[in-house]
Amino acid sequence: MDYFRKNSGTGSNKQSSTPIRMRIILGVILVLFAMLIGQLAYLQLVYGSRFKAEVQKSDSTVVSNQVPRGVMYDAKGRVLVGNRPTNAITYTKSASTTTTQIYQISNALSNYIKITDEKPTKQMVADYYLADEDNNTKISAQLPKSAKVDADGNKKTNSEIYQAEIQYVEKLNPKLTEKQKTAALIFNKISGAYTLSTIYIKNKGLTNREIAQVGEHLSDLPGVGIGTDWQRSYPNGSSIQSIIGSVSTEKSGLPSDNLQYYLRNGYSRNDRVGTSYLEEEYEPLLKGTKSTSRVTTKANGNIQQTKTVYNGQAGASLMLTIDAKYQKQVQAALKRVYSSAESAGAARYSNGAYAVAMNPKTGALLAVAGINRNTNTGKTTDNALGVINQSFVMGSVVKGATVSGGLINKVITPTNNTLPDTPIYLPGSPVKKSVYPIGTFSSLDAETALEVSSNIYMMHLAMKWVGAKYVPKSYIHMPDDSFNILRRNFAMFGLGQKTGVDLPGEVAGIEGKSFNSKGNILSGSVLDLAYGNYDAYTPIQLAQYVSTIANGGYRMQPYIVQSVGKTSKDGKKIYINYNKKPNVQQAIPWTPDELNVVRQGFWRVVHGTNGWGTAHPLKNVKPSISGKTGTAQTFYYDAEHPNRKHNIELINATFIGYAPSKNPKLAVAVVFPGLDPDGEGTYTLQVAKAMIQDYFKLYSTK
Repeated sequence: MDYFRKNSGTGSNKQSSTPIRMRIILGVILVLFAMLIGQLAYLQLVYGSRFKAEVQKSDSTVVSNQVPRGVMYDAKGRVLVGNRPTNAITYTKSASTTTTQIYQISNALSNYIKITDEKPTKQMVADYYLADEDNNTKISAQLPKSAKVDADGNKKTNSEIYQAEIQYVEKLNPKLTEKQKTAALIFNKISGAYTLSTIYIKNKGLTNREIAQVGEHLSDLPGVGIGTDWQRSYPNGSSIQSIIGSVSTEKSGLPSDNLQYYLRNGYSRNDRVGTSYLEEEYEPLLKGTKSTSRVTTKANGNIQQTKTVYNGQAGASLMLTIDAKYQKQVQAALKRVYSSAESAGAARYSNGAYAVAMNPKTGALLAVAGINRNTNTGKTTDNALGVINQSFVMGSVVKGATVSGGLINKVITPTNNTLPDTPIYLPGSPVKKSVYPIGTFSSLDAETALEVSSNIYMMHLAMKWVGAKYVPKSYIHMPDDSFNILRRNFAMFGLGQKTGVDLPGEVAGIEGKSFNSKGNILSGSVLDLAYGNYDAYTPIQLAQYVSTIANGGYRMQPYIVQSVGKTSKDGKKIYINYNKKPNVQQAIPWTPDELNVVRQGFWRVVHGTNGWGTAHPLKNVKPSISGKTGTAQTFYYDAEHPNRKHNIELINATFIGYAPSKNPKLAVAVVFPGLDPDGEGTYTLQVAKAMIQDYFKLYSTK
């Protein structure tokens, strides 16, 4: 039985069909190749020139560069802060620069220059180390799997892996040679640069040898160049540098707290800007207008040509009201007298001293001096800014404002201003009196009260003024608005509020509490406020206040920039575009007779015959001085240990004055805070005497 069917020859048919299929496939391939060749020929013949132009095409971009900042001059045209040109090694980053190229340039450049004023961080070292391809490959191989793959088995991003490599290298802590450290710093600078921006690789301490060596190898250092940078200089000393302020470095760039503001106004992140005081206040004028260059790059990103489009314009020049010579004299006098206070042991717990001179008729600041002292180490530093940002309880110098308020508000009059000189006895409190013994005077008029600096007179005047009800040793009642009444009067003279000086960072002072925790007015503190032993004011507020008395009743806004202009190219001439006009902030509404009461009192403080007069050492100074001394009780405060309690009683010694007594041209304020009560001495009077004599020696022929 035949169970299997025989093969009918189908195998031979399959064999014959294979060549046919192959021929079809080959035919299709040949047709496609022919079409591709035809298309390429078409593109070459028709669009060849266009493609060639595209390959050779260049791109043009406009970039900006820094210009010198504006110069600041003193009142006599002396340079207070200028720009010192310095040689610099620069780098302009192209669009196609790779990490490997940056690494090679950094290593090559480190053969010719040294950077010793900076040290690379661990991050910088790691970035530089991994830029070497061999190191990168080795570290990548050594990384654990967990650094490359997450818990779900997914590969981490390149950024995450790179951060893991950085951390690995930081732990490895590779040791670099000095040349490699320089290369790491250069690598960091170039890596952080924006495309087509020019940065400074080294702009300080560049030697002639370094310039020569880099210049010889510029062809081997793509993007590297030799240029000029500008550094701030202070040819007339640095005693006023704290007022002038500072400028950020290219490394620090824009301040983080105002970053968006600067970026919106066309700054780059690494631009140098004023960060404090005059440099910051007048930044829009001082910065100038950047130069612009048109940078042409090839299609591959390499720079083909750089052409200056606009040379830029240096920043505006500022002429200050301060005379550099007089400023040095005031600072020197303050240091000399303060040093004598230290030697005598009177300044053991003092944290500094301050002096300010002002033109009472215009508000122009003529000298601003200050000393800051670390009470723990005894080290002193210049701190002219203290005149606007340090506040102290000033003591009896404010009594002129108290008497003025009493006169203006008709509490007393020029012809009827005698008050009893009996101490104030408050229930449950020590007696409130003057420095001199009880019973020295039975009563005082306003002029004598100023001459002998009577606390009692000011307290009686304040109680009469606010309408207080008082029974010695048993009762006192002050209206709730008593503090407001006195403070409004002081504010009229500029005490307790910002003066508006053209410097950032001014403080208004410190107001003491008006009410206790139960809501009851602090009656005793109202009395303290009346004679200057409660609220705190700044030295510049004292200068504005005494100027108001000196000029006849006009509170002038203090200012330090007199004019704005442009310096000629040779630096020898200033073209003035703007002059500051004096600004009267308030006119005191007193009569000539009322003003004369205060002026007579200030005259008698210096020239009076009463044995309790407080500034008689200035009696023979020429020209004649009128003024007021002050002493306020305070306690030692340790700024480095603010929570530590101290019971060391100290005094703040102050003096305000003007000269000549008739037609004043100079007003001064001197503050010596934190002196030993047993060693108060005449330090403030010594400084004031030097300030007035030095000023009129300088301007005696004017």
